[in-house]
This record gives sequence, C-alpha cells and structure tokens, in this order.
Amino acid sequence: MADALQRYLERTPASRRLHEQAREVMPGGDTRSSAWWAPYPIFVDRGEGCRIWDVDGNVYLDFLNNYTSLVLGHAHPAVLEAVGRELPRGTAYAAPLAAQVELAAMLVRRVPSVERVRFCNSGTEATLYALRAARAFTGRQRFIKVEGGFHGTHDAVEVSVAPPVDAAGPADAPVPVPASAGLPRHVADDVIVVPFGDVAAVERAFARHPGEIAALILEPLPGGFGYIVPPSGYLAGVRDAVRRGGALLIFDEVQTLRLSRGGAQEYYRVMPDLTAMGKIIGGGFPVGAFGGRRDVMDLFDPTRPGALHHSGTFNGNRATMAAGAAVLRVLDQAQIDRLNGLGDRLRAGLREAVHDAGVTAQITGAGSFASVLLTDRPVTGYRARAAVPAALQSRLHLHLLNRGIHLMPRGSLSLCTPMGDAEIEACAVAVGDALREMRPEIEQIAPRLLAG
Repeated sequence: MADALQRYLERTPASRRLHEQAREVMPGGDTRSSAWWAPYPIFVDRGEGCRIWDVDGNVYLDFLNNYTSLVLGHAHPAVLEAVGRELPRGTAYAAPLAAQVELAAMLVRRVPSVERVRFCNSGTEATLYALRAARAFTGRQRFIKVEGGFHGTHDAVEVSVAPPVDAAGPADAPVPVPASAGLPRHVADDVIVVPFGDVAAVERAFARHPGEIAALILEPLPGGFGYIVPPSGYLAGVRDAVRRGGALLIFDEVQTLRLSRGGAQEYYRVMPDLTAMGKIIGGGFPVGAFGGRRDVMDLFDPTRPGALHHSGTFNGNRATMAAGAAVLRVLDQAQIDRLNGLGDRLRAGLREAVHDAGVTAQITGAGSFASVLLTDRPVTGYRARAAVPAALQSRLHLHLLNRGIHLMPRGSLSLCTPMGDAEIEACAVAVGDALREMRPEIEQIAPRLLAG
C-alpha cells in the first residue's frame, strides 16, 4: 500500500496543492462528500468523451461519469450544440419555457408509469417531493425504505443508509438508524426499514402498521450496495404488497433510468405509482424530476384548492432542459442495448481478470452498471455488502487510479456511449493487474480471498 500511495502522491502534486488551498476555504477542502477520498481527490481539468484529465496532466478512463449522470460521456457534441444554441437567449426566468414542455413530453412518452412530471434540481429534491406527494395523497405519514438504500440527503431519507450492523437490529427486521448528526430526533420514527429482496418483510411491515404507511421507496437496482440484481419476482411482489396496503410505490430511478428507454420499470416490467428521476435527464447540468400517476401528480396543479406547493428558482432552467432533451434524443433503445451489451462484456471481463489474479471477488451489476466487491460471499443485500472489507475496497480504488481508471471509491463502475471494447478490455486488465499487486495486502486483511 505504501508503494501505491507514494505513486499517487508523485503523480498528483498539483491536485495536492489545490487540495491544501481548498482546505483554507472549504471544510476539509471539499464541497461534495461523494467526490472525496483519502489522501485527497484528483482535481479535474477537463473531460472529453470517456476520458478525463487531471490538473497534473494524467488521463483516466472515466468509469464514474459523475456518478452515472454522463451517459453520453463528457462534452458530447449534441449537448454542447443544444446548450450553445440556447444560452445566448438567457438562462432562467420566473416563467415557463417551451423547452420544459419538450423534455416533459419526452419523459411521459418514454417512462411507462409517468403521466405527469415536474422538474427540480437534484435527485434529492425528486425523492423529497415524491414522498410528499405520497403522504398528501394517502393522508398517511410513515414510509418504508430498503436498508442501505440511498435516496438523497433530505432529512426523511437519511435513515439506515449505511448503518453499523451491530446497531441495526435483526437482519429480517432492521431498526431505523439515523445516517447523520443534525437530523431531527423524530425523523427515524416515520421510517420502516426492510431488507432488500424480502417481500415477506414488506408484508409484515404493512401488517404491523395498518393504515399508517404512505409509500415504499426503493431503487429497483440498488446502487448503494453494488447494483444488486433483484431476485426473481421481488419487484412484482413488492408492487402487489404495496397496492394491498393502500400505499404508493415509488421507484427511485435517478440512476436506473438508463437501463432501458423507459428505465428500470420497463426493464423489469413493474410499474410504480411515482418515479424520481435525475442524472442523465440533465445532460451534465443540475436536474431532478418526479412524475407518475395523473391523479397523484395533479395535487401540484396550482389551479386546485389546497394545491401542494413546489417551487425552485432554477427549476426547468434553459440549459438543463436543452441538455436533457439532447441526451434523450441520442439515447434511443439501440444505444441503450449497445451500452448494456458492453456492460455484459465488462462484467465477464472482470470475472475473468479476478479469477486470473487468483483472488475471490463478487462481480455484480446489470445493464451498464458493474461493481467489483472483494468478498467470497454472495452480496444480496446491505448486510452482505457491509461485510466487505472497506480497507481493501479503498486500496483497490487507489491502485486503479494509478492505472488510469476512474471509478467510484466503493468499487462500482458505469459506462458511457463513447466507450467500446478497447475501454472494456483496458478496465479488466487494470483490475487484474491491481489485484495481483494487492495480493500482499489481501493476505494481510482477508487471506481467505486468495485462491490456493
């Protein structure tokens, strides 16, 4: 590890200097927790296609893509042209735009369950308003979330995101654990936590709290613990249990909308009542959206008595609307199928690379998502993911940065359309080389992962 750290320090002196400057004006030199890692993150100078360059001139294949949001890669010509055409006309007004209607219509046509949609500026806002709509529509207060699920950073969902297992209760009936200091004391009281993949746990929650649960929110392919594929019948079973309980089903598709033209709900053929969206629908600009059934979304109709208030100075701003529409015009089903095929090849290549390095690991994911999890046990939910040695995942991340692979520190990757077979092979080779170099570290921390 000392050698890998030294190489990183030698490769990134300009990033280190900027980090020290940033520490003088931002806590820890950071303004986004998910973009920080030890000893300091690289500072990016520019991006083009599937590559980024840091301020030291190092080039990386970008398998992070701003946490999956840049599905067309960096500086895509269609996005640049669309935004460049619109910006001279102004950026934002306290008035609606035709561009909002265009993007909204595209989403309604694409996403099967979405009949009406409203825009906001982040996935956090999207899940916040989806939950608010569910509570208003049902007249109920509580909601169910999956243990380990991440749905943004508003107070209601900052519960049991990455709880210490020894404080989280039984695996089949987790207790809600606040995810951050500073949350109101009552926040956890409204949240019922269930394990991923367990329909019976959802049914038990409704039985314990009849008439109290407004909604269940989940990612159909949970990103927080490795893009774990849902067990067969699970999503449909949840759909039925939520309907029987008189609540609404919310799919957090902030990441998974790229799985198919109509998102994970089309991919898995399960329709929610409400959908939270973000990332790819903004073309690299701040964005969020929430939509769903007409009767629920009409609660926000300002012509109705007692309409739900939803505002935001930059909701539906011109640049975001133009960029998002440009992305969706390019990202047709043929492009998505090609990207998902690359994902299949990436996961196969990673499995081969791990095997050839003599290391046991789990390669998870679906579509254009993948994860490398250094464990010898199948990862089927949060508890299994929490058992993966964090030190090894962090070290793999550093080793891969030294080899020009930019990925999530937790070991997850996403693809973008500029990638092809050469980039897939380069990633697999880098993972294999990194694991071979890491064998002494693995021997020290988790020797059972070494073959033979």
